[in-house]
Amino acid sequence: MIAWLLNALAQGCMIALIALGYTMVYGVLRLINFAHSEVLMMSGYAAFLMNDRILGGYARGGQSGVIIATLVAMVAAVALGVSIEAIAYRPLRKRARGATARIAPLVTAIGVSMFLQSVAQLAFSATPQKFDPRLAPPMPSVILVAAVVMAGLYALVHLTWIGKAMRAVAVNAEAARLMGINPSRVIVFTFAVGSALAAIGAVLYATTQASIEPTMGTAIGTLAFVAAVVGGIGSVPGAMLGGVLIGVLGELVKHTTFSGMKDAIVFILLVVVLLVRPAGLLGSARAEKV
Repeated sequence: MIAWLLNALAQGCMIALIALGYTMVYGVLRLINFAHSEVLMMSGYAAFLMNDRILGGYARGGQSGVIIATLVAMVAAVALGVSIEAIAYRPLRKRARGATARIAPLVTAIGVSMFLQSVAQLAFSATPQKFDPRLAPPMPSVILVAAVVMAGLYALVHLTWIGKAMRAVAVNAEAARLMGINPSRVIVFTFAVGSALAAIGAVLYATTQASIEPTMGTAIGTLAFVAAVVGGIGSVPGAMLGGVLIGVLGELVKHTTFSGMKDAIVFILLVVVLLVRPAGLLGSARAEKV
């Protein structure tokens, strides 16, 4: 029972780390960044190549090699996330107006996601890559790492100047600009933090549960997106809660006769939550101009 609970919480924590990237970008930009799942996938490849090809895997690098690979993956993810924002989204923010301002970034995000999947398939092939099983951290360590990271993020958002700036831009970007805040810098910082969290989640997920392949981001990214919506997209505590709920629910369903319907049951939960509380469990409805 304890082992099951630890595994469920670890799964939920990994999903929550990835869901935070979705919710942070949406909270500031009102944009669902579908390319976030591909940042996750690319950072997984970066960690694998660093650990397996450069550091020599478990035989030469041991567990410390995974830590170095994770740091490299975080740098790669930040670089990719910031580049996506600068190349794909920033020009649209400056030029799009009206309904186009919402639709164009969404379509662009889907296009960037498909583009990165194709690039990964060309660069790394479709053959799944696996970390050495001996590199998998114990589930309590996964939970501890995720809890520390999420606590640090919560402190960053609520106790620091940049966190206050992020919340100000989320409420009203123009008013924040009048108060001396540069919204563009805040947005870049948001993408950087969200991408770094995705890299941590990718390494934890790949070392403990899955192989790395071009479609890796689709499965875990979809669960993370559902977790962000269930918890209340735009809410950091909501993404954490949603991730844990989805993880526990998924592990619970695995041990029933409905194990083949795990994803369907997760989406049923999403529909139920949205019917009862459209803003999510910890989300708050806000009036918008139309």
